Amino acid sequence: MNTFHSNGKLLLTGEYVVLDGASSLAIPTKKGQSLTITHAKKEGISWKSYDYGNALWFEAQFCMNDTVSKAANPLLFQLLSILKEAKKLNSHFLAEATIEAITHLDFPRNWGLGSSSTLINNIAQWAQVDAFQLLRNSFGGSGYDVAAAQQDGPFLFRLESENPIIEKTPLHWNFTDHVFFLHLNRKQDSKAGIKQYKSRPIDPTTISEISKLTHEFVSCTTLTEFENLIETHEEIISKTIQLPTVKEKLFKEYPHAIKSLGAWGGDFVMVVGSQEYQKYFRQKGYATLIPFQKMIL
Repeated sequence: MNTFHSNGKLLLTGEYVVLDGASSLAIPTKKGQSLTITHAKKEGISWKSYDYGNALWFEAQFCMNDTVSKAANPLLFQLLSILKEAKKLNSHFLAEATIEAITHLDFPRNWGLGSSSTLINNIAQWAQVDAFQLLRNSFGGSGYDVAAAQQDGPFLFRLESENPIIEKTPLHWNFTDHVFFLHLNRKQDSKAGIKQYKSRPIDPTTISEISKLTHEFVSCTTLTEFENLIETHEEIISKTIQLPTVKEKLFKEYPHAIKSLGAWGGDFVMVVGSQEYQKYFRQKGYATLIPFQKMIL
């Protein structure tokens, strides 16, 4: 039996512009996804995926040479595509496919913490291939999420000639008891967000501004400075992607800073405010609020 585990992810700075080489700050989350591989009696691959409540949400029995229609079974199509790309990178992978594979998510599927990136990284470990190459050949994207799957703490991430540059960076923030993550009760399609972003030309100045802000986030020491950086970052990305900030759209009267993370419009946002302010969001119907230290690895 082989078991692999990958961490979830949150992108604190550089959303969208990370694709064009901006320095970004990312953190792995405590919750992730596991993949367990055992030998099966039945020929082929038996695949079962369980959510964080241990409920079975995907099940399939297939062979590597199967042809599956995306329209008929999008989840199996996606899974087979990843496995076939992994086999292209390592021809010895699944040479004898009599396998039972079981995945377990540590978080709800709609949280957006990286159900795809953790799967990619787990399969890459299993196939003994480069996870970033596997990502490029299957899902695409910057790769920061795969980097988070492999890291054990906060890190700076940037792309240089499409290659990931990863630098561990401890955060000496003594104000995180006033920072929490709020789920917006919806899952955002990151692929759609990226497509929208890529449809517009990007000013190189935006890349340098966000990179500078990222390093200022890392070195900031006060909550006031942290809030100012969030507001500046939100304004720049809002202007770049031509969408209102989440605070402007949903929480205009909230007195402190709120920052989108990753694709705008869903998943988690980072909120500044003491525990007392959490009542404001609960009264609005937002029940998932996670303190900073409970979220990050």
